[in-house]
Amino acid sequence: MISRRHVLSSLPLAAAGAAGLSACGSGSSGGTGGDGSRPLTWMSVLHTPTTPQAGGPVEKGLQESTGQSFELQWVPAASWEEKINAVLASGDIADITTNISWNTSSVRQALSSGMFWEVEDLLADYPNLAAINPTTLDAGRIDGVLYGVPMVKEVARYGVLVRQDWLDRLGLEVPHTIEELEAVAKAFAEGDPTGTGAKVTGFIDRQESFGVAFRTLAGYFGAGDRFQLDEASGQLIPAAISEPWKQAMEWYRGVYEAGGVNQEFITTQKQNQQQAIAQDKGGIVVTGLFEAKNYVSLAESISPDTEVRWTLINDITYADVPRRIVSDTNGGMGGLFSFSTRTLPEEADVRGALALMDALHEEPNFQLMTNGVEGTHFAFDDEGALEIIDQALWEQQVQPYNGSRPSYLVELYKSTNDYVNLAHEMMAENEEFVVTNPAQQLSSPTFDRSWSTIEQALSDSYSTFIMGQSTMADYEATIETLRGQGLDDVIAEYTEAYEAVQG
Repeated sequence: MISRRHVLSSLPLAAAGAAGLSACGSGSSGGTGGDGSRPLTWMSVLHTPTTPQAGGPVEKGLQESTGQSFELQWVPAASWEEKINAVLASGDIADITTNISWNTSSVRQALSSGMFWEVEDLLADYPNLAAINPTTLDAGRIDGVLYGVPMVKEVARYGVLVRQDWLDRLGLEVPHTIEELEAVAKAFAEGDPTGTGAKVTGFIDRQESFGVAFRTLAGYFGAGDRFQLDEASGQLIPAAISEPWKQAMEWYRGVYEAGGVNQEFITTQKQNQQQAIAQDKGGIVVTGLFEAKNYVSLAESISPDTEVRWTLINDITYADVPRRIVSDTNGGMGGLFSFSTRTLPEEADVRGALALMDALHEEPNFQLMTNGVEGTHFAFDDEGALEIIDQALWEQQVQPYNGSRPSYLVELYKSTNDYVNLAHEMMAENEEFVVTNPAQQLSSPTFDRSWSTIEQALSDSYSTFIMGQSTMADYEATIETLRGQGLDDVIAEYTEAYEAVQG
């Protein structure tokens, strides 16, 4: 059984304070924002196949609750990049834009071009916006400036999932250190954790190892979140060229050589990884803590009588490196709600839009956008756990609004699933130990132009090293080659930008 108990949490409110507001530019087309003379227009992303009907129960409830009139312009996620680039090029933007691609070069340039308001000085006037985690606010800035309200998510969701039933069968304890994790991986590969005699492995990794699972593991060794400040040189360097990263590579290669990692990980797609986990081919996965529920459900769909049990671990440490976890959510940044200076030209106009964002942080509105209407879409059981009572109706009328919530963390209701409750608790704990990317808010023209090529070369060299096809000297040589292909320019530009922001 899962031993840790979920504790309900809510976003605390901060006292409002006085503040001013400056726009990074203004347009000539008047807008009324939230004063009631016209609805606010809001371009938002749609992650579901169906678009909710205008005037449906969620939209109607939100407008009644917030006292604000607004019209959502839904854009399917698959066509988001094309749409956002088109509207930015034309200047025909909505009052509010949900920028899920806020950190791309084109959107960053638009944000700082005068098309959107700088809002940071005003947030203190809105208690829920003032209470946004400083880590997330920092992650949302562009060269030190906040061009919108962050979409708040957990700052770090990752951990290590280990098959508890396998640990029990082999008489092993739950690992909490890198050394213990290695021992478990090797024991799974060498022993018979399934009790069937079938050959299995420890870690089930996939093709994106360099940027996903291994990035988390390297973080335990002391590597940063994509970039990190090198204290010796004072430069911002990629985590993948740091000494802790290389140390983690040596360790992971040893686990791989011992059979503790699936040998074909370099060609394993995410769906194949999930199937392998559900089919008892390995007993360790580095992933979002929330995935445990999904892995159990998948295993049950294959074999209804499965006895699979997972243990969730969020406190792996290495040697004397303090407990830490690299962010997998860009520091809790799910996007940026930005406000047009053309359609909302006056401070009063943008205040109306900010008031709407603040109101949507309130628990009843979060509830509407997450679960819908009590008695219609969901109900609470005798123990106070929430359960959806009409899945099809919820998917049609409520689920589309999930991706428009200004915060995912307002109220985490107790679930009927223990894995969900424990994951929520552990993800909240991760906040204290999170490591974020100091280069995220900074600009580097060379990064925009060349990083994908640089990163791919590092990833390829990493993979051949882990599989024993090259040496650490080869990896070092790749780094040296890349220095002349833009890597050193990225480091120099980010370092200069970092120093400018730090003042």
